[in-house]
Amino acid sequence: MQTAPRPHRWKTLLAFAIIYFVWGSTFLAIRVGVREVPPLLLAGVRFFVAGIVLYVWMRATGTTAPNRREWASVTLLAVLIFLVDYGLVFWAEQRVPSGITAVMLATIPVFTALLEILILRTHKLTFRLGCALAVGLAGVAVLVSRSVSFGDAPIERTGAIALVVASLCWSLASVLNRKLTLPQSKVMSSGAQMLVGGILLLIAAAMFGEFRGFRPSEVTVGAWFALVYLIVAGSIIAFTAYVWLIHHESPTKVGTYAYVNPVIAVVIGYFLDGDALGTRTVAGTFLILVSVVVITTTPKLAKSAGVTEATELAEP
Repeated sequence: MQTAPRPHRWKTLLAFAIIYFVWGSTFLAIRVGVREVPPLLLAGVRFFVAGIVLYVWMRATGTTAPNRREWASVTLLAVLIFLVDYGLVFWAEQRVPSGITAVMLATIPVFTALLEILILRTHKLTFRLGCALAVGLAGVAVLVSRSVSFGDAPIERTGAIALVVASLCWSLASVLNRKLTLPQSKVMSSGAQMLVGGILLLIAAAMFGEFRGFRPSEVTVGAWFALVYLIVAGSIIAFTAYVWLIHHESPTKVGTYAYVNPVIAVVIGYFLDGDALGTRTVAGTFLILVSVVVITTTPKLAKSAGVTEATELAEP
């Protein structure tokens, strides 16, 4: 029996470079965009357009459309991931630097592990895992603490709360995903979720009055470029690279983006957007990333083996 040939090394390296640097840089693109475009409107346009492209692409290549039950599951995940999670992320980036936003969202594996212990029972609270969870939560405390001085200011409180809620919602979606009926094709599933999520975000933008007074003609070229970059590079090209990688590399290797992206985002924010890089940021980032590395490399219980985790993707 013949095995599929290994792809050229340069293709693998390019795919990793894309998910590392493109996804890491999208946090700055969001921050640039929300300075001029209302956050829910910006997020809605991004995911509606990207969702349409992925959905039509899949249908054109012969992938069947989701059935009624799958659309129901897609809609539930779209509410949690796109309407709540991304809606809060785009809103919070008006208040929180892009690098810190990425670091706060890196806590998703921390909250997911907690939910797996409490709900799915696919993780056992071992000493190693307990220490990792404590370290991750300590990292969050360092970033938001107002009682301990680190020589620089903590992140804005409402923005911090929004990002914690966003991380919890993504974690809940990851847990629920394993109990829902979704399209077999990962690209179709994600495209449908983006499409529904984009529609919900645009409806929310209208409900919160974001269309009133918004004049596209007054938006600068930089903000438009940020939106195009989020759609094309962040949601289409990088996602395609991610899907290609999970078919050619181990999940552990591909999953390294979860702790590389925040570092990339912090560095890019420092050099290109003037974000502060003080003791608080360095210490909080270090603690959270150590926690994520330990959690993502801790084996789960045997009964969770083979479970598809379509919403593990933490695309910013």
